Amino acid sequence: MKTYSIGEAAKELHLTVYTLRYYDKEGLMPFVERTPGGARVFTESDIGALRIIECLKATGMPIKEIKTFIDWCAEGDATLQQRYNMFLERKAIVEAQMEELKRTMDLIEHKCFYYETALDAGTEEIHKHEAKLAGTR
Repeated sequence: MKTYSIGEAAKELHLTVYTLRYYDKEGLMPFVERTPGGARVFTESDIGALRIIECLKATGMPIKEIKTFIDWCAEGDATLQQRYNMFLERKAIVEAQMEELKRTMDLIEHKCFYYETALDAGTEEIHKHEAKLAGTR
């Protein structure tokens, strides 16, 4: 079984050692074992669990709620429904974020078109003229 030091795990996850130590301090890594000397030893399974933590964090989930999820995992099958509900909620949040990003992208694409045509024409006047025409219809 392949194992990773904290530095290797951090590199694998594109995180800092400091971040992993913080996660440990916050109780997000109760599954990570330690050597007799106290060094953390990460397994492939631990790396997978940390990827889920990073995923939840990327949705904006607070560390405290991620800790609750980790605790539910440790409790086993009795918390399957809570974990499922939590992921449904995260899914809805991410879908809303994606919709907002789509609206943002639509505006950015419009402004790219605006400036591209203004640059081609050498002036913004073309757009001001179009705006006046659109207002008089």
